[in-house]
Amino acid sequence: MSIETRIEEILSAERVPSADEMYRMGIEASTGVEGGGVDLVAAHKWFNLAALQGNEEAMFYRRQITEEMDSRQVAAAQRDAREWLRKHRPAVTPAA
Repeated sequence: MSIETRIEEILSAERVPSADEMYRMGIEASTGVEGGGVDLVAAHKWFNLAALQGNEEAMFYRRQITEEMDSRQVAAAQRDAREWLRKHRPAVTPAA
């Protein structure tokens, strides 16, 4: 199963993924597990969203992969995260 398929399955559910699930999606996207390709833009997006909810590991890995990305990739990941938040914000609770 590809990472895109896995993410679509999670996102098609009624509920919003938890910070831990977002972190795991970031790990999957950054490592290409289960035959999916490495996607640093998607990984950054999911680590960013998990970090916004207080996941400290996601904060660490977001910083790490940022060093491997060019500025266009980082900007794309941030746009994707903002778009995701626009669609799901009422259900997402940022860390206090």
